[in-house]
Amino acid sequence: MADMADVDTVAARGMRRRDRSPFGDGGQTGWRAGAARHAMLPLRLFLGATFVYAGIDKLADAHYLGGAADPASFVAQTRAVRGASPIGPLLDQALHNPTPFALAMAFGELAVGLGALLGFWTRLAALGGVLINLSLWLTVSWQVHPYYLGNDLPFMMAWVPLLLGGAPRLSVDAVLARRSARERAAGTPSGTVRRRALIDGGVAAVAVAGTGLLAGSLAARLGRKNGTPAAGTVTTPPAASGGTSAQPPAGAGSAPSVAVADVQVGGAVKTTDPATGDAVYVLQPQQGQYTALSAVCPHAQCVVNAPRDGKLVCPCHNSVFDAATGAREAGPATTGLARYGITRSGDRLQLGRRQD
Repeated sequence: MADMADVDTVAARGMRRRDRSPFGDGGQTGWRAGAARHAMLPLRLFLGATFVYAGIDKLADAHYLGGAADPASFVAQTRAVRGASPIGPLLDQALHNPTPFALAMAFGELAVGLGALLGFWTRLAALGGVLINLSLWLTVSWQVHPYYLGNDLPFMMAWVPLLLGGAPRLSVDAVLARRSARERAAGTPSGTVRRRALIDGGVAAVAVAGTGLLAGSLAARLGRKNGTPAAGTVTTPPAASGGTSAQPPAGAGSAPSVAVADVQVGGAVKTTDPATGDAVYVLQPQQGQYTALSAVCPHAQCVVNAPRDGKLVCPCHNSVFDAATGAREAGPATTGLARYGITRSGDRLQLGRRQD
């Protein structure tokens, strides 16, 4: 019996030493325990910041609420993915009322992002994030093969831990929960605690909603100042970094032309196909060699970035095309960029027909 007591004593001392040790698995004050308690914080901040940025970016984009003729608009992007999407009939509803749906998507991302950043109604925000990324996976990313090249499915799965666990630390939810716990410990009736929690939550919700509406409205206002295209109009979007923009000619249906001097070697001028409204790049890959390529990625109809280092890169899913020929080099796109005829007349380059 004495031997058994000695064994129990030694085991108990060992457990106490592990509890005191910062490396002990059972320690409540060690760095591992602290790291475990805050394991979801980096993910929550990343998702929150990303969704806030995505919402503001949409509202500030001068093309997002443009008409179908603008390839970067919500309408054009939705139409482009509708045929291959498994939720195509639902997209028809969005196309019947594109502006409300587009604004709901942008403000929804903003609300989800703010909720995640602040840790307020975190599970509800995470559910919104799951639904938003699920809709994007079933539309924009549905044709990405292999599936892991699309970013919407991983984003959707990243929301699941927050949906299950919430934000128990460093969050508005945690502050409200601690306040309620203190009131219960002080003997406050449960009905009073629930009413106060409801009021506090409502005040926080109004503050978060007001912040989101203010940020979104300011972003949309700046976007309009930069020239948001009116719905249904054919416009020439501003050129991305590295290129300039050519205005379409005054005559309806006439072929646009750009100044030779504006097309620098390695650079591009963005113009518009008058027949479709699609953006087109006029490029000079080498000195004296001019070409014209569609700026619309054949994968999901996103507008590719201006040429850089002899490449045209799609910002949506990272398809890469040769800036001289339009040939596909990498990414989920299965074909290259469409080519256009181009002729030089004096100091002007005139866009020809699309060469399918």
